[in-house]
Amino acid sequence: MNHALATAPGLAGTTDLPPVRVQRQTLSGVIAMGLGVIALLSIASMPLWASQGLIRDVVELCCYIAVAQMWNLLAGYAGLVSVGQQVFVGVAAYMMFVMAQLWGINPFVAVLLAMIAPALLAIPTYGLLHRLDGPYFAIGTWVVAEVLRLATSVFSYVNGGAGMSLRVMTGYSPMERAVGVSLLCALMLLVTVGGSYWLMRSRYGLALIALRDNPVAAASQGVNVSQLRFLIWVAAAVGTGLAGSIYFMAQLRITPPSAYDPNWANVAIFIVMVGGLGSLEGVLIGALIYFFAERWFGQYGATYLVVLGLLTVFMALFARGGLWGLICKVVDAPWFPTRRRLMEDPT
Repeated sequence: MNHALATAPGLAGTTDLPPVRVQRQTLSGVIAMGLGVIALLSIASMPLWASQGLIRDVVELCCYIAVAQMWNLLAGYAGLVSVGQQVFVGVAAYMMFVMAQLWGINPFVAVLLAMIAPALLAIPTYGLLHRLDGPYFAIGTWVVAEVLRLATSVFSYVNGGAGMSLRVMTGYSPMERAVGVSLLCALMLLVTVGGSYWLMRSRYGLALIALRDNPVAAASQGVNVSQLRFLIWVAAAVGTGLAGSIYFMAQLRITPPSAYDPNWANVAIFIVMVGGLGSLEGVLIGALIYFFAERWFGQYGATYLVVLGLLTVFMALFARGGLWGLICKVVDAPWFPTRRRLMEDPT
């Protein structure tokens, strides 16, 4: 019956519809993807052309991007505002130190194996915190981070509050260390940024967007909100832990105050809020702004921190989409296109 109606002569609008196709990629996306590949290859090859100081700076910037993107997934899509992500930085970094320094595992392999720790920690913590909403959830994450910091400070196996040094790295030449860290940084960006882009283009990405817009409506359409939030929580824990392991491998030393430093969460919040909540492009913009601001104005201490805080509040009040949201009002050129557009097919 429907086929007959659609093909019956004389029915207006049934045979005059032009053929269409779904477009998911854009010219700006293709250009951004090409630049991204070049950036990854440049990071991986840093030992061949960059100084040790530049390598340390790039490693730090990459870690900021990774941690901020994981927080962006939590707050920008899953609706989980955490101020205790430093717990996964500390747990993964300490596990890497234990595996490499105390257990004799290759430190570069230990970085990857250490991801087991944040993944395992994420499961019970979500079980404890998922019943909390809004600010209560955020405070709960901070409490968990503080508990782990205090526990690590009195745990003699990891030398308590005195911290640990990664002396095993002296067995590798400076070039070998640089090559290992550079390759791990490239892998980290591929997993955190590239993986997030792949996720947002999948059917789970559609569910995340629905969850971000309205959790109740998403649940009514068949989205398993609880399960999706749990998976994002675990994935963010693993990505954040990877950044922590690589960062402290480059530092060669770790202590509880540095590993569980609340500044990790502060940096992520600033980057995402200024760059643009719920956008991959905003994370990159915000990370670059924070990185250079820290280099140029960090010497001003408390004044510098106050300015960053005021800027974050200003963006939250008057530019909820961040700098990327303001850019999108002027030009529609996404770097990571995820929208599906119906385009007329010329064929």
